[in-house]
Amino acid sequence: MIKAICSSLCAFVLFASQVNGASPQDTLQIDVSWLPIENNYAGKEQALSVLTFKNNGQVALPKTGWRLYFNFIRIATAKNEQNLLDINHVNGDLFYFTPSKDFEGLKPGEEISYELVSHSWLVNRSDAPQGFYVVWDDKRIQPLAPVQILAPANEKKFYRIANDKEETSASLFAQNQMIHGETKVTSARIFPTPQVYEEKAGEFEINHSTKIVGDEAFSKEVNLLKEDIFNLTGVDLPVGAGTKNIIQFKKEAGLSVEGYRLDINPNGIWIFASEAAGAFYAIQSLKTLIDPQYFASSNNKSIPLPAITVADEPRFGRRALMLDVARNFQPKAQILKVLDMMGLYKLNTLHFHLNDDEGWRLEISSFPELTAIGSQRGHIFGEEHTSLPPSYGSGPFVGQNSGSGYYTKADFMEILQYATARHIRVIPEIETPGHARAAIKAMEARYHRLMKEGKAAEAKKYLLRDFDDQSVYRSVQKWNDNVMDVSMPSVYDFLEVVVDDVIALYQEAGAPLETIHFGGDEVPQGVWEKSPAFATLKATNSQIQQADQLWDYFFDNVYNLLKARNLTLFGWEEVGMHKVLDENGRKKWIPNEQFKNRNIHLNVWNNLSGNEDLAYRLANAGYKVMLSFVSNFYLDMAYYKSFNEPGFYWGGLINLERPYSFIPFDYLKNQQQDWLRRQLRPEVLQNAEKLTAVGRENIIGIQGLLWSETVKNKAQMEYLILPRFFALAEKAWAQAPSWETETDDALFKKQYTGDLKTFYHTLGSRELKRMDYYAGGFNYRIPRPGVKSVDGKLYVNTELPGFSVRYTVDGSEPTVHSPLYTQPIEFKEDVRFRSFSDLGRGSDVSTINN
Repeated sequence: MIKAICSSLCAFVLFASQVNGASPQDTLQIDVSWLPIENNYAGKEQALSVLTFKNNGQVALPKTGWRLYFNFIRIATAKNEQNLLDINHVNGDLFYFTPSKDFEGLKPGEEISYELVSHSWLVNRSDAPQGFYVVWDDKRIQPLAPVQILAPANEKKFYRIANDKEETSASLFAQNQMIHGETKVTSARIFPTPQVYEEKAGEFEINHSTKIVGDEAFSKEVNLLKEDIFNLTGVDLPVGAGTKNIIQFKKEAGLSVEGYRLDINPNGIWIFASEAAGAFYAIQSLKTLIDPQYFASSNNKSIPLPAITVADEPRFGRRALMLDVARNFQPKAQILKVLDMMGLYKLNTLHFHLNDDEGWRLEISSFPELTAIGSQRGHIFGEEHTSLPPSYGSGPFVGQNSGSGYYTKADFMEILQYATARHIRVIPEIETPGHARAAIKAMEARYHRLMKEGKAAEAKKYLLRDFDDQSVYRSVQKWNDNVMDVSMPSVYDFLEVVVDDVIALYQEAGAPLETIHFGGDEVPQGVWEKSPAFATLKATNSQIQQADQLWDYFFDNVYNLLKARNLTLFGWEEVGMHKVLDENGRKKWIPNEQFKNRNIHLNVWNNLSGNEDLAYRLANAGYKVMLSFVSNFYLDMAYYKSFNEPGFYWGGLINLERPYSFIPFDYLKNQQQDWLRRQLRPEVLQNAEKLTAVGRENIIGIQGLLWSETVKNKAQMEYLILPRFFALAEKAWAQAPSWETETDDALFKKQYTGDLKTFYHTLGSRELKRMDYYAGGFNYRIPRPGVKSVDGKLYVNTELPGFSVRYTVDGSEPTVHSPLYTQPIEFKEDVRFRSFSDLGRGSDVSTINN
């Protein structure tokens, strides 16, 4: 089975800045480990795991006087009633242990274990408890470095359903062999795939004597291309005319807004477009036409390009990536880097998830508390109003990691301007009415500040939740106070001010703003039912008598707020739905007739468990739908089932093929399994609503999404995004391949397999090699090798070409200096294999047993 993941045991470390003078706790050293044991424990959808605490220091952990805090994404309870520690849930994913009445302290050399029952399955290392720290009764804080994570000893006990096996090197080998086989494949020279591509005889060479000229309408694009060529050659190409050794931009009527033509012959490069966006995308095609090796240098003497003719335009008008910076923050420089990648591969929309329960990341001048409080996470004593609590292992101290951070107005405007120059719209998301705890707590801090100043009326003006609301609920992320009270007029006063401040930022930046995303997902049952404001509203508004009716009330108000400012409403799918009772008296969601003709845009993410056809139902009902399916385009999902593979899995395991195989207008044609890869029932497929002609017109685009609960730094972000990002780009830009509408099963399989091989070859041979250097280089995921044992020999392959495989035979981890695999080697128990990029970055290790 897989070895322990964490490389070393970690100890409590007392930060000197937190202590005045020495104390016995200065030498306290407690090591902690976590071992998952069993899924479906006691016959329920829950898991058993064990936390072990060992004292490896010189002094005892005392029997009283402390609490041990940590984050865990599951609701957790004790397996047994009698324990030496008592577990307590604070809110969200924050818990703490206290010593029980039977705890006598933990002496040097002793250890104790705590059997933990978590109320859902466990699958991989992303499920581990994290962020442990001790708070002493005298308010000193001692943080704990990362937990040692141990893999389950019994794989079968760890199955969620029958035959829920981990992906092994042998199964990877079989998949790789099926994809690649023996067929010779040629990679595409431009990516995403252009509509028309024809190679001709000869080539053109960009060199130090090349001139560039363009129509005035394309002046910004000319400058961007000059900058790109300068980064490759160190030469600022002069502007000039001529018929040879020239790059020329020409305006041509009749092309679509984002369409272009590209003509390269031995005399030069001609770019034709009707609008600046088309010229920009022609430049991006030109850049992917350049062999990746030239991106390794900034001093190329010349850059050869094949003579070609290209005619191209996108399949979808909206090609989007959502970045969640609320759960864990990413700095401005990383966002600009992602925008560079989006521009290169022709995505035109950044959906910016700027706030959630765990963070508010945009400076709003009118409400400084939103960032002063809402952008910081750290330990809170009592009723302090200084920060949000730790989440996702962010620890007890504010400002020290991705739990804290925000974009100043200047930062945000720079992001907007950078995106606009690359023809990328930025859609800001103001998450409401749920997922709003950061805003709620920030406005409560504002309230307390103003009350101390004797300004009661001003203090209450923008409150988002009534202190006297006794409604009981718990969100999916375990918060019990994260929903705005939409029956309070102050909520709309707050949103109006925030919207106006956001509009002002866009105007000052010179960036277009067409829509604002207002969230609308995952509001739990029980909200508002015991709200004093709701009681007041019921007494004055006969149309609002049930808490469920507040849903339409809220989004009607938000819609009108935006309409008054010439903006459209964007939201998650629930915005276009409302609850009704089915024949069994149960509540279910159906398309909301009231909003269907208001040009409301919806991200439809849910294609699970009875919602397989939801996107088509909403599009057919009149809503503009952005296909954002969890089982295809949630980039925070793990690539496959392996304890060592990071990422979540509740929406399915998403390998590189999963998004590529997506058929936008008939997705159930080749995706007839649920999120656990079980075949859907025939009646589900038969009764699923088909997309109508009207519905097809309402599918406005495709979106990939990166939620950031598990993303603590830029390397983790890039690992999860790439290479799946390329499948998203291809699906959103390239025209429909023949296999999407092929009705003959054998021909469908042949066409699909051929295109998939070309796609994989393009990534491995060209685009990932470009990503080694582009925009400073990306930490893309390198697939670990597949291994097969046959007749005493070990055969090895890789999912993508372009990687070398190296091995050791003594059980050590292969490095770039280990022997290169070139042919089958003799079977040995301790052999280890790793894939390596040209820059020497390595994959996870494969053995004959994993």
